[in-house]
Order: sequence, then C-alpha cells, then structure tokens
Amino acid sequence: MSYVEEIKKQKLKTGFTTGTSATAAAKAGLLSIINQIKIEDVDVKLPKGSLIKIPIHLLQFNENTAKCSVIKDGGDDPDVTHGAEIIVELSFTDKINEIDIDGGEGVGIVTKPGLGLEINKAAINPVPKKMICENLREVVDKYNLKKGIKIIISVPKGKELGPKTDNPRLGILNGISILGTSGIVIPFSTASYAASIRQNLDVSIAMGNSTVVLTTGGRSEDYVKKIIDLPEHCFVQMGDFSGYTIQQCARKEIKKAYVVGFIGKLAKMAMGVKQTHVKGSKVDMSFLAELARKCNANETIIQSIKKANTARHVSEIIIENNVGGFFDEICNETYKHMRKHSEEKVELDVILFDFDGNILARKF
Repeated sequence: MSYVEEIKKQKLKTGFTTGTSATAAAKAGLLSIINQIKIEDVDVKLPKGSLIKIPIHLLQFNENTAKCSVIKDGGDDPDVTHGAEIIVELSFTDKINEIDIDGGEGVGIVTKPGLGLEINKAAINPVPKKMICENLREVVDKYNLKKGIKIIISVPKGKELGPKTDNPRLGILNGISILGTSGIVIPFSTASYAASIRQNLDVSIAMGNSTVVLTTGGRSEDYVKKIIDLPEHCFVQMGDFSGYTIQQCARKEIKKAYVVGFIGKLAKMAMGVKQTHVKGSKVDMSFLAELARKCNANETIIQSIKKANTARHVSEIIIENNVGGFFDEICNETYKHMRKHSEEKVELDVILFDFDGNILARKF
C-alpha cells in the first residue's frame, strides 16, 4: 500500500505549505486595502487549479499598505514549520502590473548554487512566487487596479527554525525557505521528501562534488561524519528512500556514494527493498536466517533468528553467538542491490554501524 493510499485509509488531515500561507496573507492584504474591510479567511488557488480556504491570523491595513499573517498548518504530518507565523507586508508601487516579491526577517538567504534560486537572494521557491503572482493578478484584474505591488515575506521565528531543517546543509542561511510544489502538505508525503533529496544532490553537484554520503538518518550521519571528511552539503539523509536516492545519484551522474545505516534499514536494502519505511516493508527473518546459515550458524541459532522480533534482535543473537561473516553478508547484499538500482553506474561503499557508532562491516 502506498503512503497516499494509507493516508486515505486513515483519513489523515492534510495541511498547507509556507508558500500557500504567504499567498493567502498576500491576497487577504490586497483585498483588505481595496475593500477597506477585515478579511477573516481567503480562497487560494493552488498550482493545479483547485481552491483551498485559509484562515487569516492577524491583519492591519490602511489605504495603501497591509500587514497580514497566516499560521502555517502541517496537518497530521507537521514539520518544524508547523505553527509558524508567516507574515506578508504589502504595499503599492508605481510599476504598474509588476509584482515584486522578496524576503524579510526569518526567510533564509541562498548562498550556494544548485537550488534554482539566485545567490544572495531570499529562499522563496519559484512555485510559491508563481502562486502569489497568479492569485494577486486575479484580484488586480477583477478590480482593474492600475498599480504595482511589493510583497515582503517574513517569519518571526524563522531564524531559529532554519537550523532544524535541511537549509544549513543546502547553504540557505538565517531562516526557513518559502516552499511548496502542490500548495498542500500530505502526511508522510513521499513527494516532499523526494524533492529534498534531489535538491541536496543538486547542491552537491553545483558545488563541484561528485561523491555523496547517503545515510538513513541523523544518528548514522553523525557517526559517519567522524570517518568521512566531506563538505556538509555532501551528506544526504535518504531516510527510507534508498532505491530512489541511488537512482537519482545515477541520473545526476554522481560518481561515488557511501551508503550508511544500522541493521534495520540495511537488512531491508539487502533484501532488495527500495522503500524501507517500517509500514511499507518488514524485515524477512527467514532471509536473515538464510544469511546466518551461509555463515555456518547452527540450527538452534537459525531458529532463534526466525523467531526474532526485530533486525536489532537478530544482530544481538549474531553477536552473542559469534557468528562470523553475517554482517559482511548484509553489506554484500546491500551493495549488490544498490548497485543494481543504480544500473551499475555509481561506485559504492556500504557501511554498517552498530548503535554505538562502531563499524560492524563494510563493503566497497
């Protein structure tokens, strides 16, 4: 079952992006100036044409300016920006029909290439910019407004939220990004995570690096940084998307990838699973038992592995019974499948850590 199917089954609540938040605040601000009334909520047209009603948090306006804010709602899959206040300050200019969008306090500044954004400018992605412009132009056309519009987006807590996102590794400093490709946030969204992986790889390439380190999470990344000296942007948290990530590495002509993780994720990769989310796939204990058999484990150990609760439990059984070569087999199988997923195009170095940061096995 895919994540989207799972969401529909569980009836999880969707949310809306920082880009949609900024669009709603901008549209409400413009309408408040034109009509000189306080707006409680506003309909925002999303990139694919559907509408979403967004509540307005705070609104101040006079005849020429407005300051409006929206509270970003991540739905049932809240990220670090969930609950953040997205503020738009809107004013008129003499540049008729032009809409100028920039970032203020708490919106990050781009310092590295590869993001499709201008260096030293605000990290406001193209889709949110387009969404803001399209929604405002509808209002401008409706009211035959003969003015230009200037938009400044700010996020009061953005500077403290930024380090909790991938922004620092991507070279986006001092704030968050104004993001969103669809305008809505889908719980467990593969699309948003996949986009962040591609973005991370693009930055590495643009910075002249053809080697990346693919980790299953923050802890494995911390451990591998102690033994591999590469710039921050070369470390990519692929999470559960191992197959997708290595395919993107091949597509983007990455020369070498370290594949790093613990027994749970690597056991799934060793089975050939491309998407290792706990609800999407389970570790096959029979598969691990057969690997142990290859390593000359006795029948008692093999039966214990088949009855094990988790891959970590299996590793404890292996260590306790001194089954030599088992962890090497995990790395070998992971290497084989990840090479296959990359169509043999990416050189690999697979590292399996224990939970204290010691290397259990390595294949390159």
